[in-house]
Amino acid sequence: MWRIAEEMLGFSCTQEHGLDFQRLLDATDYKELYREDMIRWGEERRQSDPGFFCRIVVEGVTQPIWIVSDTRRSSDVEWFRDVYGDLVQVVRVIATEETRRRRNWVFVTGIDDAESECGLDQGISYDWVITNDGDQLSLDAQLEKLLQFIQTKL
Repeated sequence: MWRIAEEMLGFSCTQEHGLDFQRLLDATDYKELYREDMIRWGEERRQSDPGFFCRIVVEGVTQPIWIVSDTRRSSDVEWFRDVYGDLVQVVRVIATEETRRRRNWVFVTGIDDAESECGLDQGISYDWVITNDGDQLSLDAQLEKLLQFIQTKL
């Protein structure tokens, strides 16, 4: 499984900014110190080349099934659909704001309303929508259907 945002962080941390990549992956204050700058840097990269991070993920790798999570923008989804066509299945995982707050999410203006956080909230057609509001049985049933579908493609 590949995470677009993680690939972006890894590239930017190691190649351009000298930040601690592992610390940016956790939920500490360290990540929040650099989050706005990383979002801006990623936006600049995407404006000049919308497929930049997508190509980093797939370069030199062949897989029968790709699970690419943490895409943040419609340009990421469009790139995969353009390159892989009907093979692409777009999955959205949703949770209510109440559930997200119970998980210690706090809305930050200028960050959580940026395209990197909500750019896929509208205008994207999803093949699968998974609800993750804390009901483990429901989540398991939804994921089982998705896994069964994936197994038919192997």
